[in-house]
Amino acid sequence: MVAHPTPPGSATRIAAPPTPWSQTLAEPKIHATAYVHPSASIIGDVQVGANVLIAPGTSVRADEGAPFRIGEGSNIQDGVVIHGLERGRVLGDDQQEYSVWIGQNTSITHKALVHGPCYIGNDCFIGFRSTVFNARVGHGCIIMMHVLIQDVEIPAGKYVPSGAVITNQQQVDRLTDVRAEDLNFASHVISINDALRAGYHCAADASCINPIRNAITPDDPTHTHGRSDATEGGRSMSYGLSSEVVTQVRNLLSQGYRIGTEHADARRFRTGSWQTCAPIQSTYEAEVLKGLGACLQEHAGEYVRLLGIDTQAKRRVLEMIIQQPNGNPPAPSNMGSRVAAAPSQSVSAGATTGASADVASQVRRFLSQGCRIGLEYANDRRFRTGSWQSTALQATHEAGILSELNAFLQEHANEYVRLLGVDPQAKRRVGEVLIQRPGQAAAIATDSRSSAASRSDSAPSFRSYSPSGNGHGGGELASQVRQLLAQGYQVGVEYANERRFRTGSWQNGSIQASHESGILAELDAFLRDHAGEYVRLLGIDANAKRRVSEQIIQRPNGQSSGNGAAASTAGKGFGQSSYSASKPSGRSPGNGTANRAAATALAADIVSQVRKLLSQGYRIGTEHATPRRFRTSSWESCAPIPSTSERDVLQALEACLQEHQGEYVRLLGIDTNAKRRVLELVIQKP
Repeated sequence: MVAHPTPPGSATRIAAPPTPWSQTLAEPKIHATAYVHPSASIIGDVQVGANVLIAPGTSVRADEGAPFRIGEGSNIQDGVVIHGLERGRVLGDDQQEYSVWIGQNTSITHKALVHGPCYIGNDCFIGFRSTVFNARVGHGCIIMMHVLIQDVEIPAGKYVPSGAVITNQQQVDRLTDVRAEDLNFASHVISINDALRAGYHCAADASCINPIRNAITPDDPTHTHGRSDATEGGRSMSYGLSSEVVTQVRNLLSQGYRIGTEHADARRFRTGSWQTCAPIQSTYEAEVLKGLGACLQEHAGEYVRLLGIDTQAKRRVLEMIIQQPNGNPPAPSNMGSRVAAAPSQSVSAGATTGASADVASQVRRFLSQGCRIGLEYANDRRFRTGSWQSTALQATHEAGILSELNAFLQEHANEYVRLLGVDPQAKRRVGEVLIQRPGQAAAIATDSRSSAASRSDSAPSFRSYSPSGNGHGGGELASQVRQLLAQGYQVGVEYANERRFRTGSWQNGSIQASHESGILAELDAFLRDHAGEYVRLLGIDANAKRRVSEQIIQRPNGQSSGNGAAASTAGKGFGQSSYSASKPSGRSPGNGTANRAAATALAADIVSQVRKLLSQGYRIGTEHATPRRFRTSSWESCAPIPSTSERDVLQALEACLQEHQGEYVRLLGIDTNAKRRVLELVIQKP
């Protein structure tokens, strides 16, 4: 006869002993869905959240320091000791004081020691025999084996290698960021231990265990070795969601993103006016899927879309439609809705022109961020096991990449193909986009005009804004809005008639929305309302109460603004801006600069940017790079510009552009007092 584990109720759980510092005799509080092995010991004021696994031989003692909290979905593995000092306290996420706080979906692995005062955030991994004492470990940190963490605070998303001794902040400052594979490993450990917890709960109940045994078959494309996400105590956990949506949720959670949902009826869908469903607070996969299922049921006659949210950067990384009216899921080729540089989103290069445009748009977006483009492919068997094969693209420009991509999709028409965005500096992936499924190969439009014409009807059209005169200015405007939001800035708008424009007397408009789709819808309406006037887009740093960018996006009667992108002064990192002045064109500057800059061949926006920097007391510099150096961000300085005279600065800029006509050139704004750059702006491309 098979011996079954003792039910959780018989594990060692006793009240804290009476002491001079505590007479409350507090007892552990353990959620009904948690599992505590009979050989584990839990003493005193310990709060154990939902779906926690506490493995054999662990000792969780809140008899000196207290209270302790172990967040939902976490696992405390064999031989772990958790204890705390009498007086030590940390501030938990609920703003209450604790001796030990362990967040959600965190793994404390075999024989680790966690000694309070100690805070360990969500989605962390603490390796075998590692010790954390009098420390604060931020969300998403990976601490490997035999590590000592003491008397320090580790920011979110840091990686600590095996054997490291971290006892001062200088050592913390040298830590690297976690990589995607580290996060996937930590997520895998969580899923394995959750499977164990579910199995322990129903091990003695045949009616419970049989569905688990039969729940996953080898032919199930969503099956991944060792995972039990498809079942929870024998119940199906898909909640009516497709395998693509479940996989997408899993990918987002494994990368530390939060999940949200929005819905819209047919009228609101046409205007891009989405409404938020009930917030999904949990980061535990089963509860997230349950929340998604509830939203789909509640809004069965409407469009519903899935959101991936980067809470640290305060931006969306994914917007994906998962239901159309009458509760129907969208066809696989339309799974990718409007996406903001999303990791692992599902965008199909299927039989529709719109899908092709999405792929071209995604390539363009990766390139604008300075990323390299890669490809991976897998047959059905490799797809089920996640064993992708890589291939390299030789081209570095959009047209060449799309041409190679077309050929590759045709060659691998019966396989899965995904597009990769790779950060060459950090040597990590910033996005994985599924662009083809077996039998769905299709050519990708390489002409930007046809790509723009096929964009989703749900997006604002921006017919008033066409800065480059080629009909796809709306995409550039959307990209600029997305860039501002990704950096935590607010978006504003101003307008002026001819007379006010000449005197610089702009009037403020109003943008009420805070999300990309709403902002774009309001901008579209604003441009139509002020079709006979100048309109400019503002980027606003609400904390510093200052503007970081001003960009003219419309001239009277909807004419081109004369340039394609924003002159942003947000500081470091704008060497990869989508702004490009090309080569000096010899055109006279636009209105408002003709009198002061008639002698220069520089574009009006560049002249305006130089004037603005000089008026703020900054110095001007320039750098250049060949395509090879540009890809590695190895910029070289042009001749220094010692003058603060606008005429001299513009002449020096022209000289640099002429000398390096076949290269990238960027404009620098330099704060000499703070010894930092306030602007890096690409003004010429090869």
